[in-house]
Amino acid sequence: MATVTASSLAISASGPAISPHTGRNHCAGHRATSASFMNSELFARSATLSPHAAVVSRPVESRRPSVFTVCKISVGDVVPPIGLKDQDGKLVNLDKFRGKNLVLYFYPADFTPTCTKQACAFRDSYEKFKKAGAEVVGVSADSPELHKQFKARYRLPFTLLSDEGNKLRKDWAVPGDVFGTVPGRITYVIDKNGKVVLIYNNAFDAQKHIDETLNILQS
Repeated sequence: MATVTASSLAISASGPAISPHTGRNHCAGHRATSASFMNSELFARSATLSPHAAVVSRPVESRRPSVFTVCKISVGDVVPPIGLKDQDGKLVNLDKFRGKNLVLYFYPADFTPTCTKQACAFRDSYEKFKKAGAEVVGVSADSPELHKQFKARYRLPFTLLSDEGNKLRKDWAVPGDVFGTVPGRITYVIDKNGKVVLIYNNAFDAQKHIDETLNILQS
């Protein structure tokens, strides 16, 4: 993947948007990123983007007015070493995926129609992600027990993490829908050094999350 820098992060809750932004950690109503985030010893040593990383920018097209949000976690940021329980109740830290690309996708809930379609699309393309040197991980507020049922029912080959209480969503300022009532469907591509190289927001077209992330990883 080839590195491209951009000056702003635009996220639209009303349609597809790829969101490039470097060097800032702000979110409306929030302070700049906390000292604990900025001083993460685990990730701070690798502050350079992978030469294979890519950030793609394109205009947001929508019939409805766009809602722009500058997130606390932005393109170019190094993700902090957070830990969440997986579908088996085991604590998984994001540093486990250092050294490989990570596709971390936030979705509203297990067993809902669009979320099921998205999970199955990631499942069906899982070997393509593996060949691109990437691991896929899903995140929602559902319990580990429900994640386990969801994973088994649809034979999902990747990890599901339980963000109970939406704590990680709040910490990262992951945007919700246009009304702020439904958790957003946001995909982060994180490179081998722990840096965010793509943020993709599309609440309605689940398949586009797979297409856009594979396009970045395979370029």
